[in-house]
Amino acid sequence: MGVIWVDADACPVKAEAERVATRLGVKLMLVSNGGLRPSPNPLVEMVYVDQGPDVADMYIAERAGRGDVVITNDIPLAAKCVEAGARVLRPDGEALTPANIGNVLATRDLMADLRSADPFRQGGGKPFSKADRARFSDALDRVARAAIREAENG
Repeated sequence: MGVIWVDADACPVKAEAERVATRLGVKLMLVSNGGLRPSPNPLVEMVYVDQGPDVADMYIAERAGRGDVVITNDIPLAAKCVEAGARVLRPDGEALTPANIGNVLATRDLMADLRSADPFRQGGGKPFSKADRARFSDALDRVARAAIREAENG
């Protein structure tokens, strides 16, 4: 298996990703614009990119590929990573795959259009729960193990 890439600036599951990576012995790359405290874990590498829109996303998109796992809530980044052959998970544990990324991208665009047409429509979702964290950890464990098996079998 390659590495686990985390779009880390607004990621609510960094600690869960680190626990799974440590348990499986996989390198974890936390990519952010700064402000994150470095981890003493030798499997965790902090990557600080320049400030600016989508700089962290571009960094990940240019490097992630087959055998890697990417954790992001950014749908355009997810689409690029899926296209490059990486396995992609959202922080709620939802897998983004070649089979569903087109629909997810279309829904994102539709919701953006609806929000821009109605300035009173508020975004905001439900709070992130312990169940969401557990679902994510289970999904990451499953996806990372599949990537490891794939790498071992060539």
